[in-house]
Amino acid sequence: MKVYLDNTPLHEALQVWFDRIRKLLAVESPSEPVVVEESLHRITAGAVTAEMSSPFYHASAMDGYAVRFSDTFGANETNPMLLDVPDKAVYVDTGDPMPDGFNAVIRIEDINPVERDNMKYIEIISPVTPWHNVRVIGEDIVVTELILPENSLVRPIDVAAMLAGGIRNVEVKKRPVVSIIPTGDEIVEYKKDLKKGDIIDTNSWMLSGYLLEDGASPIRHAIVPDNKKAIGKAVEESAASSDIVLVIAGSSAGRGDYTADVIEDIGEVLIHGVNIRPGKPVVLGIVRDKPVIGIPGYPVSAYLAYRLFVTPLIEEFYGKGRREPEKIEARLSRQVSSSFGVEEFVRVKLGSVSGNIIATPVSRGAGVIMSLVRADGMMRIPAMSEGFGAGAGVKIELVRGRKEIENTIVCIGSHDNSLDMIANFLKKRYPAFSLSSAHVGSMGGIMAIKNNEAHIAGTHLLDEDSGTYNIPYVRKFLKGKKLKIINLLYREQGLLVKKGNPQNINGIQDLARDDVTFVNRQAGSGTRLLTDKCLRDFDISPQSVRGYDKTEFTHMAVASAVKSDIADAGIGIYAASVALDLDFIPVAKEEYDIIIPEEYIDDVRIKAFLTIIEEDQDFRSAVMKLGGYDLSGMGSIVYEQ
Repeated sequence: MKVYLDNTPLHEALQVWFDRIRKLLAVESPSEPVVVEESLHRITAGAVTAEMSSPFYHASAMDGYAVRFSDTFGANETNPMLLDVPDKAVYVDTGDPMPDGFNAVIRIEDINPVERDNMKYIEIISPVTPWHNVRVIGEDIVVTELILPENSLVRPIDVAAMLAGGIRNVEVKKRPVVSIIPTGDEIVEYKKDLKKGDIIDTNSWMLSGYLLEDGASPIRHAIVPDNKKAIGKAVEESAASSDIVLVIAGSSAGRGDYTADVIEDIGEVLIHGVNIRPGKPVVLGIVRDKPVIGIPGYPVSAYLAYRLFVTPLIEEFYGKGRREPEKIEARLSRQVSSSFGVEEFVRVKLGSVSGNIIATPVSRGAGVIMSLVRADGMMRIPAMSEGFGAGAGVKIELVRGRKEIENTIVCIGSHDNSLDMIANFLKKRYPAFSLSSAHVGSMGGIMAIKNNEAHIAGTHLLDEDSGTYNIPYVRKFLKGKKLKIINLLYREQGLLVKKGNPQNINGIQDLARDDVTFVNRQAGSGTRLLTDKCLRDFDISPQSVRGYDKTEFTHMAVASAVKSDIADAGIGIYAASVALDLDFIPVAKEEYDIIIPEEYIDDVRIKAFLTIIEEDQDFRSAVMKLGGYDLSGMGSIVYEQ
């Protein structure tokens, strides 16, 4: 296994890179026309929803060994365990499909290879949990999920997300010519007949789009397999015919990663490995006096490496000098921890609430394209920090316009599929406005209202003593705060099980069975409270439910876990079962309400929101088609104080 050549701090890497680049680049920009894909920089004519999940197969998130988590029970430092290869441990690279029957990955750094009697083993000193270091089906995108609402300006990351979600929808003054070389045996062009292990090439389309935005002319090379000679030939030819070369993937230290070696063989490597996350394995080099950048393969890593090292490079070509990204002061809605010693870039949603810009972190995985689609900005956590606490003042580098952020409704709280529908109709009817929805559970929404961090909050908390929803919790935690609780809908909650119910699960009582694996919702969510109540009603202890501690943050994520065999059952809404073609066992009909503080009732954004739920019959028809909803109380005031 190769190792990183460097672990260079970001500021040092930038200085080394641009000190060298300025000696190579001309200050004047050439000019030529460029052909663009049809959707790029166009406005969507309708809602764009995913036609497939991404990933669509369980994939290793690390270089290491795939194992059955149950085979690792009992391993510890004083009692190391040997797992024979390949019966109980199979080597996998990052992105490889998980072998059938295997459900966890142990990092290559955490094993010790052993050979005895001509047999190969790996030695481990700690057990792993189910799906440890595995990118599960739908981790990034779940089929039918809203990718873009109507009336959206299509950005490059949106093109990438649509491709990853199974949507094929592709759309120039003389500019620096930039060759983009996607590499990897597993990388394929978009096609319908995908097989396990295939990864649709989205990065080259994303980077092509950003190059166009930055004023460059991209040339997208055919996909090159993981072959050192073939990659070297592509880099040499591209360096001869273009001004900059970007090599996608192969920049890390795993098997089949050749980018750094290729650049070193035919040119010079200045930097290999920058102390950032995501994006650490970036390669900065020179070939034929042309800049060559090894871009990491995960989409978020690719985006960050591009913004840090390529965007300012294009500006150098034009002689503009490096522009600092627009920054904004914000208040963090919840605690964010980070590893000490690594500079981390966290994607955040932003909204203006009570005169403060509120930043809410979104998914942090390097492979989660939708985290970039949803993001309004980037928060840097310095290498010498372990993160920021809730309410902390932070600086955000904007990736979306300030005006758009000011026109965003911040919704924090419980998840419901109808919120995606509202987001689409809001953009359709009122193009200036957007809805940002952070799914942190009902109690998280109430706390966000209490702390003036949200305009509205979705909640469905049942008070067992009174048998009523939400009002007792609002009276307790939001005492003295003037507000209204407005009903959005009533919905069916139940057990989501596989089509045909192969496990013959009939109700909550079956969650105690040894052969049933459950997937839960996060603590503080209304669904979690409902789950716990149901378990108490059947005198079932949470400890006896396999998978009780495995949690997801949305109903669609629970449904995806059941659909993809991560779990046999989970509690969710009927609409989620319809969306993913699952069977549904009713458990409860519940009230889902929206809390709106009085100071926002007359806000033009909230008025638009209320107009849609109170008057828009097309919206109501669309929600009813999701299944499992009762809209008889939609828009009515349930309670005010």
